[in-house]
Amino acid sequence: MLLMFRKAVAAGGRTYQQCRLFSLSCSSRSDRKGLVLGVYDKEKDENSLKFTEAGEAFDRSVSGRLRELLTVSGPALTQGKSRVFHAVRQDFPSVAVVGLGKSSAAFCSQENWDSKKVNIRNAVSVGCRQLQDLEMPTIEVDPCGDAQSAAEGAILGLFEYDELKQRKKTVVAAQLHGSSNTESWQKGVLYAEGQNFARYLMESPANHMTPSCFANKIQQRLKSVPDKVEVHIRPKSWIEDQQMGSFLSVSKGSDEPPVFVEVHYKGATNTKAPPLVFVGKGITFDSGGISLKSSKNMDAMRADMGGAATVCSSIVTAASLKLPINIIGLAPLCENMPSGKANKPGDVVRAKNGKTIQVDDTDAEGRLILADALCYAHCFNPKAIVNVATLTGAMIAALGSAAAGVFSNSDWLWDHLREGNVVTGDRVWRMPLFEHYSRQMTESQLADLNNIGKDRGSGGACTAAAFLKEFVTVPHWAHVDIAGVMTNKDEVPYLRKGMTGRPTRTLVELAARLSSDFN
Repeated sequence: MLLMFRKAVAAGGRTYQQCRLFSLSCSSRSDRKGLVLGVYDKEKDENSLKFTEAGEAFDRSVSGRLRELLTVSGPALTQGKSRVFHAVRQDFPSVAVVGLGKSSAAFCSQENWDSKKVNIRNAVSVGCRQLQDLEMPTIEVDPCGDAQSAAEGAILGLFEYDELKQRKKTVVAAQLHGSSNTESWQKGVLYAEGQNFARYLMESPANHMTPSCFANKIQQRLKSVPDKVEVHIRPKSWIEDQQMGSFLSVSKGSDEPPVFVEVHYKGATNTKAPPLVFVGKGITFDSGGISLKSSKNMDAMRADMGGAATVCSSIVTAASLKLPINIIGLAPLCENMPSGKANKPGDVVRAKNGKTIQVDDTDAEGRLILADALCYAHCFNPKAIVNVATLTGAMIAALGSAAAGVFSNSDWLWDHLREGNVVTGDRVWRMPLFEHYSRQMTESQLADLNNIGKDRGSGGACTAAAFLKEFVTVPHWAHVDIAGVMTNKDEVPYLRKGMTGRPTRTLVELAARLSSDFN
């Protein structure tokens, strides 16, 4: 590393000692700024490096020194790789140059996303993290031809949950480099901040994010966008009055009382226009109940409220963007714990619509709380209902972390989801909703439905979706199973290891696209 730095210094025309003194003088300033610039892969017919527009302007301002530094400091930068140079220009003590891949990147049908946008997010996030490690309080970011994607890469890449640590990461302000594309940049900031809020909720330990705490966090967050937003925190007595027996049956094993959060955003000109209803599974900790989970990795079950987190965060974002659409968010919140009061395998409970459910596996609890929430969603005469849940291990087996699975009775709604995921790069994939799966759930020994069905261990994500379909009568409904995308190891480069907050941005993009159809 030191040798590379010396070589870079030599190419830049400064001595090592001059560079060291320069960096020290800059490091004493409170207004130090880093800079992230993009460079494309060389095409076959190109003889020299191809910078972005901002990169070219910066290189001209230093008489081509940045190009020289890149040439002598190592092999050409490939997509997602970066290199940091110091003391190139006094107003930016450190500059991270990031590889954007091919300048011709665009929509890729095989990957089902816009490769250019994904490349920008990946590259910018790497450069921002490197400058964060250098404790730069401010980082300016090259828009790289798509300011929204650059903002998302920066804001998502810099996030790390360290709320409860004494030693925290440097707080970094990411800013757009240059004065153009400010509207697109700000849109990307709001999209990313929405997803980061979902990540914060999902990462928080279960003793810090009980149902009541979750509800209060949502209420506090929405105070920043008070116009056109109402938050109702419904207590246990209200849930009982609504005859949500299925939801209550899951909550009774815990000492923490259940809460039902209801968020109304009235963004349409006609505030009485039929809304888009989001429903999110809100199990703030899932032990499995009497059907106890293995202790291995059970700590991750603090994020079993990922559906509620992404749904509420997407409404926060929609309100911040002032999208012209009415949205209602519903989040049934409780813990699934084992106790003398908990559901027992073989118990029969009654849902809000009167259907009885035989609970043969208490660890298949998400569908029980969603059943009542879906029944309640119909009270609002919705144009469409989308429920989101970390519902099944079978979805992890089917798609892994590549995409969330979508089960829908509506081609229209699915098309909007699919088109939205192309923009966000946070993919969804359609799964079957055959009657074959419904028959497995409705042939129950003791009740109208069985919560795991007769063919156990086979097609679990599909049978879970079929169970939920029994509580839906609207023509436009989608169930999004996010179990496989709940966490990130290194699969998504622009997200650090941990809870992902996926697919918050895709839900926001869906709402944005539906706003034109709803009005």
